[in-house]
Amino acid sequence: MQGRPIDILIVGGGIAGCCAAIALSQTGHRVRIVEKQDAWRFQSSGIFVYANGLESLDKLGLLKEVLAAGFPVPGGRNAYYDHMGVPIVETRYPTADAGRIPAILGIKRAEMHRVMAAHVAALGVPVQLGTTVTALDNGAEGVRATLSDGSVAQAGLVVAADGVRSAMRALIGVDAAPRYTGFGVWRAVHRRPLELTDKIMMMGHAKRFGIMPISDDLLYTFGTVTEPGDIYYPPADWPRLMAGRFAEFGDPAAPFLAELGEESEVLYTAVEEIVLPLPWHRGRVQLIGDAAHASTPFMGQGGAMAMQDAIVLAEAITAHDTLEEALTAFGLARFPICAFVQDASRAVGEAGAKETQGGAAARNLDLRRTAQTKVDTFYGKLRDLTDAGGFGR
Repeated sequence: MQGRPIDILIVGGGIAGCCAAIALSQTGHRVRIVEKQDAWRFQSSGIFVYANGLESLDKLGLLKEVLAAGFPVPGGRNAYYDHMGVPIVETRYPTADAGRIPAILGIKRAEMHRVMAAHVAALGVPVQLGTTVTALDNGAEGVRATLSDGSVAQAGLVVAADGVRSAMRALIGVDAAPRYTGFGVWRAVHRRPLELTDKIMMMGHAKRFGIMPISDDLLYTFGTVTEPGDIYYPPADWPRLMAGRFAEFGDPAAPFLAELGEESEVLYTAVEEIVLPLPWHRGRVQLIGDAAHASTPFMGQGGAMAMQDAIVLAEAITAHDTLEEALTAFGLARFPICAFVQDASRAVGEAGAKETQGGAAARNLDLRRTAQTKVDTFYGKLRDLTDAGGFGR
């Protein structure tokens, strides 16, 4: 479809939606975003992006600014400790492009979105905030989308990037509700001591607590633990609850847990998955990102998968003669990769949840013996699958 620009409506302005807007605009299409929030307000905890995600940001022209806004971990180091701070093992994540692209970057999520939104604006992409899609007429020649303000948008393609609780799935007849995984994630932002430069993972009894630098001044902490799925925690209680959940953890976690209070920037999320069989499109409406394949956070790949979706979608549209061929090829390229990430991440989380206090010694011995091999195997397989897909490289 090269040389034949399409009018594209993107629903959702998060990582997937912004990256899709950039990739599709850069390949010559006329793009518009609608976003349900009435202002850009994105959860402001941290996110880490491994080299495969940074490669996507490089393709989109965002890498330099994202690196400047975040914190590349020196040497891609990940230091493992037990819950009392006794060292277990150190692993290193792989770089890309002969070391030009760092192994892992920590960044505040709002900062990454600021960079993305600025590039969307620089490309002249209209963004309509406080707006949702309420109805779709998904025809053979185009899509007629009725918006929440009563207006109608005509598009040759609609990209549904509206997250794990996507309303667009139901509008196109995809009957899939998020599956609660049994895990909750507690996150908080803190000042970063200058000496703390590694990604740190502390291994508790059926709990994990991580520390990740996200800028020259800040870091974020994140703890995973099993939580009931049918409970509501008032945000005002989040600092107290997070401190209590991980109270048994010693240094280096303890000082950060001790400082949690009313003024702390704390976020709690229940972890949900979306596992969809192909096709991820219906007619001229394509699901991407968490709307199609939301994953647990244990491999830190959710953002990277959304970024790569955007690039592969743009490349598939360019490479194929019809939109149906392009959307089918997109799904075939992305499904094996996203399923692999989901399966690996789920397995890590479930293994951790089954640990008992008596099993810590065996777990630590296994980490010392196999942790680096597992890192190398995962990223090697991820690269092989991406190369085999024929897009996004």
